[in-house]
Amino acid sequence: MKKNSIKYSRMNGEVQREISRIISREIKDPRIHQMTSVVSVEVTPDLKFAKVFVSVLGSDEEKENTYKGLISAASTIRSLLAKSLNLRNTPELKFIMDNSIEYGINMSKKIDDLIKEETENMSGKE
Repeated sequence: MKKNSIKYSRMNGEVQREISRIISREIKDPRIHQMTSVVSVEVTPDLKFAKVFVSVLGSDEEKENTYKGLISAASTIRSLLAKSLNLRNTPELKFIMDNSIEYGINMSKKIDDLIKEETENMSGKE
């Protein structure tokens, strides 16, 4: 299976949705933060490994605890994934923390602050 094929993209999306569902509904580890999102998943074409990019909206300590919780729950998540998806192989999961959502929120806030500042400056000149 080619990395840029439609089937490959669809499979990544399906694995992402299922892992997201499993983390939010089936895993009861208190270390895993409520605001944990599976940003994307990259499954190797041979279905042996999957990089799971995870974002946590919280403090650095909550991110660290969530990461540790996901690593300890990886085998459970993998077995639940095997039961829910009919794949030839169930990939071994590697969790990677992704700060893109938090970065986006911070950038959006900075843009809003600049717009507010510009609006105040414009109204002060008139």
